[in-house]
Amino acid sequence: MKHAVLVLEDKSTWIGVGFGAETKVSGEIVFNTGMVGYVQSITDPSFFGQIVCQTYPLVGNYGVGSTELESHKPQIWGYIVSELCRKPSHYRSERGLDECLKKHNIPGIEGIDTRELTKTLRVKGTILGILEVSRDKIDEKKLKDEVASVEDPNTTDLVGHVTVRDRIKYSADSSPRLNVIVIDCGVKLNIIRSLLERGVNVIRVPAIWETKQILSLNPDGILISNGPGDPKKAGYVIRSVKDIIKKRIPIMGICLGNQILALALGGNTYKLKFGHRGQNHPVIDLDTGKSYITSQNHGFAVRPESLDSSALRVTFRNGNDGTVEGISHRKLPIMGVQFHPEASPGPQDTSFLFDRFIRMVKKEKA
Repeated sequence: MKHAVLVLEDKSTWIGVGFGAETKVSGEIVFNTGMVGYVQSITDPSFFGQIVCQTYPLVGNYGVGSTELESHKPQIWGYIVSELCRKPSHYRSERGLDECLKKHNIPGIEGIDTRELTKTLRVKGTILGILEVSRDKIDEKKLKDEVASVEDPNTTDLVGHVTVRDRIKYSADSSPRLNVIVIDCGVKLNIIRSLLERGVNVIRVPAIWETKQILSLNPDGILISNGPGDPKKAGYVIRSVKDIIKKRIPIMGICLGNQILALALGGNTYKLKFGHRGQNHPVIDLDTGKSYITSQNHGFAVRPESLDSSALRVTFRNGNDGTVEGISHRKLPIMGVQFHPEASPGPQDTSFLFDRFIRMVKKEKA
């Protein structure tokens, strides 16, 4: 049995049983309310820099399969669960969660009251912490001393760590005529799959690419992907998008991409108290009045009053706290959503937004 200790920045301590790698990590402690889809969640690059607490009580029961991955490996820095299933059963399972995290040097802790931890985060807000797993006894006092000097991952450029290093081409089966460039800020693979299903070729490019490099690929449309951390730390993406907007190329932003669009067009962003992470977040379409249940994973949002003097308007609002969930340009073919229309995991209620984007691309190309 492995020992495991989690210490928060307020010095509160949680003692449990360790799994995954025997190591020590620090990062931002966040909670995810998803009842399913833990494989997709832990491999979502938007979680890079974070130690994730899963509120659903049993995790790992269907193992880890390669068909559920949202990137090439787990992106979380640590994992917190109430109970870990160590003997998973599923026909697509290739390994257990314990083995998967161990392989990628990620520690996990089980056997603590994750609901109580979640309540702590809701009251105090997302805070920093240290998670250590070891076969030897862990010095709790030492961890309490160390936690005061933990660096906030959001003060650094996290996008630069998760973006691809070179372009990758994906071809649709229908020999399409449209080419969509995905600016990879930490893209989930189901975003790429969602585009390919709609008969367009996709070229995934590094977030650090300059405007000239992106435009050299003759894009018919551009999608700015999800990703981790504070969007303001990815200033190079914001600068590129500002230049691309002048070319009247249709643009869609998802999650971090939505925030990038707002910043490029004169808006502002801010950090939420504890973020939105889960698969049951209601959003209201302000144009139709319809409500949709969405999958979300973000800690920052667009400040609505910052859009008053911009060319953007708010198109979606969160049904729980009223935060901005979507924007669109008043004149140009530009749209963004804070939630994940590609789901994976979660409801597919808003997948129609990809169809809307493709129609926008076709209209501009006609």
